[in-house]
Order: sequence, then structure tokens, then C-alpha cells
Amino acid sequence: MRLRSYMFRLPFFTRVILLVIVIFWILELQSAWNVAQWGALVPSEVNFGTMYRLNTYPLIHLGFIHALLNTIALAPLLERFEADHGTLLTAAMFVGPLSTLPAAGYLLIERGLLRGNTAVMGASVWVFVILGVEAIKQFRANPYFAIGDNRIPTWTTPLIALIFVTALIPNTSFLGHVCSLGVGYIYGLGYLKILAPPEKALRWIEGKLNLLGRLPHYVSIDQKTYGRYGVLPTSNAPRSPSMPENALLPGQVHTYFGGSEQNVFNAYKHELQGVADKEQEEISEKLGEIFKSAGLRSARQKYEYQAAGTVHKGENVYAILHAPRGDATEAIVLAAAWKNMEGKLNQSGVALTMALARYFKRWSLWSKDIIILITADSKTGPQAWVDAYHNQHASPEVAPLPIKSGALQGVVVVDNALDHRFETLHIVYDGINGQLPNLDLFNSAVSIASGQLGIRVALQRMWNHDDSYKERLQTMLRGMARQGLGYSSGPHSSFIPYHVDAITLQAVGDGWQDEMAMGRCIEGIFRSLNNLLEHFHQSFFFYLLMQADRFVSIGTYLPSAMLVAVNFTIMAIALWLRSGRPPTPKVAIAASAKGPKLDMEVIQKDGMIAVTPKENLTIIERHMFVPVCIVVSLHFLGVVPLYLFNNITASTLPYQFVIFTLLNAALPSILAKAVHSHISLTPQQHLLTHSFSLLLLGMFLATLATLNFSLSLTVGLLSAPLSFIGNPFSASVDPKDVLPSRARKVAGTVGLQLLSPPVVVWAACWAWGADVGEMLAEAAFGWRVNGLWTQVVVWCIWWPAWMAGSVLVSPFL
Repeated sequence: MRLRSYMFRLPFFTRVILLVIVIFWILELQSAWNVAQWGALVPSEVNFGTMYRLNTYPLIHLGFIHALLNTIALAPLLERFEADHGTLLTAAMFVGPLSTLPAAGYLLIERGLLRGNTAVMGASVWVFVILGVEAIKQFRANPYFAIGDNRIPTWTTPLIALIFVTALIPNTSFLGHVCSLGVGYIYGLGYLKILAPPEKALRWIEGKLNLLGRLPHYVSIDQKTYGRYGVLPTSNAPRSPSMPENALLPGQVHTYFGGSEQNVFNAYKHELQGVADKEQEEISEKLGEIFKSAGLRSARQKYEYQAAGTVHKGENVYAILHAPRGDATEAIVLAAAWKNMEGKLNQSGVALTMALARYFKRWSLWSKDIIILITADSKTGPQAWVDAYHNQHASPEVAPLPIKSGALQGVVVVDNALDHRFETLHIVYDGINGQLPNLDLFNSAVSIASGQLGIRVALQRMWNHDDSYKERLQTMLRGMARQGLGYSSGPHSSFIPYHVDAITLQAVGDGWQDEMAMGRCIEGIFRSLNNLLEHFHQSFFFYLLMQADRFVSIGTYLPSAMLVAVNFTIMAIALWLRSGRPPTPKVAIAASAKGPKLDMEVIQKDGMIAVTPKENLTIIERHMFVPVCIVVSLHFLGVVPLYLFNNITASTLPYQFVIFTLLNAALPSILAKAVHSHISLTPQQHLLTHSFSLLLLGMFLATLATLNFSLSLTVGLLSAPLSFIGNPFSASVDPKDVLPSRARKVAGTVGLQLLSPPVVVWAACWAWGADVGEMLAEAAFGWRVNGLWTQVVVWCIWWPAWMAGSVLVSPFL
């Protein structure tokens, strides 16, 4: 009864598909017409006259068990899809793109790369398409599921199902299911939205034909329960901020900072004005006196760094407010730099920090120690202090800290270089090497500032965000650019590599908000941090922000970077298989024919006899020594620019980079000439060199995507042409098919020169209006001080792969 009731509830298109599958299975019982041979997806049989196979293969099965299992798996999935999207759209997509795209992908790989001819059929292709769509949908609602202490992304669940199906069910097509799942992921992410018919046209067809009244169990466009996905965040795609960490309770307490504290702030600001132009020693003395007057024990730390020929030195001053209700095992930090990232005097920010320290001292509710930190600048000072706090500093350049507290739970940095009221609170959150603070800290600041206090919030320097598609896209791209570069964006950046969540609050604009409003915002954030029962862990550490109250988990976009990286791995495997194939088989020459005599071999099989040259039956051995030496040498060669641009002085960096750019343009030809003069690369060695280079590039980028999504995606896209040098779609290993023609070599050389790392650096600096020397000096500073490893990716991963590709297409090889 339950089965019968369920069958009667199925929507119209699902019923039609199940009925057609049953009809085709019945037709397979007769022997007059071979249904499988007619409609299966056989790579060698697909041509312009048999394009119908791209649509019929999901409906045909090899037998009753095959049809039964696929029907049971497909029915609930297709029913849900149709209920979510409507009958007409479901029919259009499954009769069209969701059948033909998996088939096209399978044909491209099976026939084009693997040179196989395995036929595929069955509705499991639709099962995995829908599983991919549902996995992305589930990931947006619930990104992870836990197994013990391990958090596993929910979008990986179809991959697990794919592995089990391949392992447990014989004669399944792993490649076909992978292509189907890939199409499902792409559809779920919204990239196939352009192929869906517009809703306006679907409504017109429904109304004109009265489908809702004529067809039983028809699901109209207006009855659908979900709708289509969008890639970039319109109103429904990105998520609103949530607060998984219930203990934070942002905006739930009344803040009292204000009133007489305005006079304290003005007095501190006046005292700091007196030492604004003094030496560091006098500034530190004045800060120590203010801490002492507030009843706080203070300490100092001197440091000195040298990067790009420039010496950076200063002195940090800090004090610790011991929690009346704590045991000194946890601490939160309130920091301000004497000079902000723009080099301006942060007078109001430091004065506000001092006033808050005095104000916090009067409260007995703190369960965590509060560290008040004043650094000499916004880059070296915070780095020296946090390194020494965790005993990771380099002595004697960086002095140890005389006094410490417990584990750091959060950091808030105050940046207010204005002498007037401000309009907007700019929240800076980007960390070093693309790391981000926990989203709960960012959301707490936004909730308190905009929700409780009515202060306008901005991010990524988008001062007039109007919530349009263009503004969201621009905000996301700015965040991705900062994440990809990985440099320090403020004093908070130095804390994030130590798994200490930190943000900078920067006052910008000219409005009616005063320092007391900013102080109340900081007080509210510290009251929330004081409630924390454990380290931030409930919310996201990987995300893309569209605006202050909308975000998209970076896991939604991770498949794009992974697909780019997998491109190199797939091509490397294809080149490896191709390198092991024998040359074009030689035809046996008649005895009377002129030419060299060949050793012949007689082959007998199944009562048939054939004569073929022995050379065609020999196993081809891969000679890997030379290709391995070339690829490894090029990767070690990347150490040269890495060392060069991190150790020369800032004044000579622009000139050195110009010289390196010119040498880099000529270096592929020089190396190709050197290789050719000593070793003549065989077609097999050419293929193996290309394969090993792409294999390393794909492996590195796939790993990097889990650490710095933006950098991996950028390098992967810029390196994509490396997969197509030579003749990548030919299966032959003959020299004329492996080695590109002279015209292709010239075109490939010009194209790769335009995408070389130095040229991309020049183009990026020109596009952003930045100075190349300053950018390289900033990178060298990050390498020496912050542990920035963007240069390692550029010079030791991207540049060697580019160099290998350029050498292989050089006309001199």
C-alpha cells in the first residue's frame, strides 16, 4: 500500500521517465531489434547521424536488475528535483543539457584522451547528476558533518557514494559517473543557469497550453519549492550572518563607555600630542606613565628587522589588566599602532585605547585578562610582539617579553587617525597568506556596530555599497585579490597565523559618529569575547564576503579551483599513457619489394594467422632520467629569483626586475639551445617532460587550494595554456605529432611570454596603479618579517612550470 501510494504521488515527468525506462526494458526482451546497440553511448558510433545517442543512453539498460536498481535510485531524486524546479524546466534540462553534457565529457575523455571505446548506458548518469546538485545545495545549508573529531565537507558525500558503487557493483563506468557528478556540481553552483529556459517563456508555454489543467500531477513554475541556483550572490544565494557560538551574545548588554570618559580621552589625546614628533624613547616613556597612572603594570619590548636593505626598528609598550574573575589562562588583546598602515599618526586611536584601558580597569566582570598593546607601527611592531609572546622570535633582534598572560582568544585593533567625527567603521579582516579570522568575530563586530549602535559598516574599502550585483562582485574580487597576495593588511594580520582571531576597526569618512561611539562598539565586542567558553571554532574560517551582512563559504567555490588543478593532473596522466605507446605500426613488406628487411613474427589466434614485424610487438620502455632531470633542475632554478628579490635593496629592485624580465624572455630559448646541443630529446622524452611538469603543478595547486583558494585559482588560470602546448589531443607518438610545428612553436612562445610571471607582475601593477619597486619591497618585507610565502608559489611552482612549457615550445629545441 505504501509503495502504491508513493507511485501515485510521483510528479508527471518522473512518471514519464520511469515508464519510458520500463518500455525500453520490455523492448530489450525481443531479438528482432537490438535496443542497446541502437541507443547506447558508444564512442565510435557517435556521429552527426547518431547524435540521438546523447539523449537515449540514460533510458536503456542491460537487463532487469540494471533497470530495477537505477529506477529505485532515480525515482526519489528525480521527484525532488521536479518538485523543486517544476515539470517543464525539469523536462527541458534532463532531455537536454543534463544528458548531453555528461555524454560530451565522457566522449571527450574516453575517445579523445584515453582512446577507448567502452559503451555506457543507464539512468545512473541522472542519479549522479542529481546527487551532485543536492550535495551543493546541502553544503550551502550545512557545510560539514562530523565523524568523531573530523569535519568533512558535505559536498564530498557523492564522491563517497561513487567509490562504493564502483567497488561493489561490477561493470559500472567510473568515468561516466565522474562526468555526471561533475555536471551536477557545476549545475548546483549555478554555472549552467544560462542553459535553463527563462521563467517568463516557461510561464507563457504553461498558460498557452494549459498544462496545469491538462496533465495530472504537473508541477508548474509557480508551484516549485526551491528555484534555480545563482553563482554570485543575488538576494538568495549568499547566507546571512549567523552566530553558531551561542556564548558570544553580541549586542545583548548595555554599554556605558561615554560621558566623563570623553574628558579622559581628550586629556590623553592632548598628552600624546606633546610627544607626537619626539623620539621613540620619549614616546615609550609617556605611554608607560599613562599606564602607571591607570593602575596597570606595563612593560616594553624593543625589536629590529632588516628587509630589502631597510632597517625597521621600534619599541612596543603594553600592559596587562589581570581579570578579577579569571586565573590568567586566557587573554584578549586591545591594540593600537602609533602609526597606521598609511603611515599617519593614530593619535585618536591610541588615546581611545588608553581611555578604554582605564575604563576596563574599573570593572570587575572580566573573566579573561586584557592586554593593552601599543606598537610603534602597524607591521613590524605587532609581528615582533606576537612572535615573542609565543616564543618564536629571533634573538637578539627581537627582545623577549618581560611579562605575559594566558592563551590569546581574540584581538581588536583600533585605527582612528582622524581629528574629527567619522561616518563609517571600516572592518579589516585579511590575514597573512590568505588566512582569515573566524567569521563569528567579524559578525559580532558587525552586529554590535550596525545593529546595536547604528554605525555604518564597510569592508574592502567599498564606501558606498548599494547591495547591487556589481558592488557585491567588486567586493568579492577585492577580497580575493588581498587573499591571493597574502600580505599584511593591518596590525591584526600578524596574529592570525598563530590561530588568534583578530580584526582592525578603522574610522573613515566625515560624519556624526564620535570616539565614544567607537569606544562603546569596542566595549561591546570585548564583553562578547569575555563570554567565550572556548576558542573560536563554531563558524567558518574560509569564506568570501559580499558585504557586511552577506557571505558565501569558500567551500562553495572550492570545486572551481580544484577543477583547474585537476586539469593539469588529467593531462599529465594522458601524456604519461601516450608516452608508453609504440610508434605507428609498420606494415609487413613483400619479399619482392625494395627496402630493408624486417624480422617478422607469425601470430595465431582463434584459427586466424597474421604476420607482423617483431618491432610492433616490443614493449616500449620509458626513458625518464632526462625528463626528471630537466623538471627538477627547473624547479631548483626557481630558488634564484626567490633569493634575489628577497635580499637585494629596495632602491635597486625596479632595475633588477627590469633586467630579470628581459633575461626571462630569452632564458627559454637559451635553455632549449643548451639542451638541444647536448641531448636530442626523443618524442617520448618530450611527452614525459611535459607530463612531469604538469603533474607537479596540479599536485601543488590542489594542495594550495585548501590553504589559499584565491592564489591557487589565479595561478591555475594563468597556467592553463600550459596544458595545450604541442599536440595534446593526438594519440600518436611520431615526431610530427608530438613536436609542434614551427608555426605552433612561434605562436606558443609568444602566448607564453605574455603570460610569464614577470609580465603578469608588470600588468597587475599597471592595472592597480602600483609601483613595481614598492610591491617587490613589500613582498621582501613580508618574506623577512611576516613569513609570507606567496613568492614561493610564484617562483618555485608557477615559474618552473611556465619555464618547462616555454622550453618545450621553443623553436630552438
